[in-house]
Amino acid sequence: MNDVELFAEDGDRGWRPLADRLRPRLLEEYVGQTHILAPNKPLYRAIASGNPHSMILWGPPGTGKTTLARLIANHCGARFQTLSAVMSGVKDIRAAIDVARAARAEGARSLLFVDEVHRFNKSQQDAFLPHIEDGTILFVGATTENPSFELNNALLSRARTYVLKSLDAIDLRGLIDRALIAEEGLGAQTLRMADALRDRLADVADGDARRTLNLLEICADLAEDGEITEAVLNEVATGDPRRFDKGGEAFYDQISAMHKAVRGSAPDAALYWFARMLDGGCDTVYLARRILRMASEDIGNADPRALRIALDAWDAYERLGSPEGELALSQALLYLAVAPKSNAAYLAHKAVMAAVKESASLEVPLHLRNAPTRLMKELDYGKAYRYAHDEPEAYAAGENYFPDGMEGVRFYKPVERGLEIRIAEKLRHLEELDRKCRR
Repeated sequence: MNDVELFAEDGDRGWRPLADRLRPRLLEEYVGQTHILAPNKPLYRAIASGNPHSMILWGPPGTGKTTLARLIANHCGARFQTLSAVMSGVKDIRAAIDVARAARAEGARSLLFVDEVHRFNKSQQDAFLPHIEDGTILFVGATTENPSFELNNALLSRARTYVLKSLDAIDLRGLIDRALIAEEGLGAQTLRMADALRDRLADVADGDARRTLNLLEICADLAEDGEITEAVLNEVATGDPRRFDKGGEAFYDQISAMHKAVRGSAPDAALYWFARMLDGGCDTVYLARRILRMASEDIGNADPRALRIALDAWDAYERLGSPEGELALSQALLYLAVAPKSNAAYLAHKAVMAAVKESASLEVPLHLRNAPTRLMKELDYGKAYRYAHDEPEAYAAGENYFPDGMEGVRFYKPVERGLEIRIAEKLRHLEELDRKCRR
């Protein structure tokens, strides 16, 4: 499950995809990531000096993680080994270490590149630790997931983490231009492609260099008379979704952005993130559930209609399906974003749940207990209970509905927004009635 190579010559490797043929061999040819690879940056200096350190490369697909690992091996003259955490196990790790150990005995360095390293479990990750520490391997792990959540602290403490960013359209446009003229690229085919179409391809690729070159290669295969036309690009690029990793960090980042836009009363931004998630293939029912939660968590009783509107939108989606039903969810999302905001119900729920968990199983006071039998009545169940409807303003002033010892506790604190302004006024009035009753 592992591959060992020393940057073999092109002619020795047979046909290779365009993305592989254009892989840079010099650090100066590397595209993007100037925030960590500008000449004055520590990582650049470490690589250029031939003394790099073990590291984790964290970033979206197509940002150059594998390419950077190969460049590091090239610059420090190390044997390049690669493992895929999707396909490999402990046996493969041991085999790779054995190869590195044999190379070390011959005076050679080994760089072990582990793709999708977050897929390894704890014991598999731990298997690298002693060999990183004793210098048997220079370890480079690549991941699209947040290392803080997916990698062991022991591994993180032995490898510095670098964040790789999506490439911008300018970088991708330069990559397209180079691919069309380079002999190792598509230059031998003398293809023509209008500037506007090159710009559009750079946008469609969504920050992913590998996707850019893969799409360009398909376009080249479909081109007639040596020209990549708009029709060809439309055929290749149609339906290509923006970056979205279901269940991954991009997923949680985008749902977080949508929720915070609603909370921040930014309807256009909320709608944008909603559309981004739909475009990426997010489960629409999940989005409906999240919108329903927002109605209680961030609007609550400031506008109780929000909850009903969110439920109705979900129901409309279930009846209409996609894409027609998504309009109802968009409508609900816009309503929630412009509605008055209150997290009072949410905070009250959290506070009372915490109070219940921290307290003993307090008894229900006798006057609040149900008394359906003669025995219960003889035991004073329900005795002295005051029926609120028989009291002035339908309110039993001074009555206690908590367990004994909890009188006067306040969990729900309405905000001065929307309907909760009126609710707060009502509660203040009832509190005044209680005070008068106790005098």
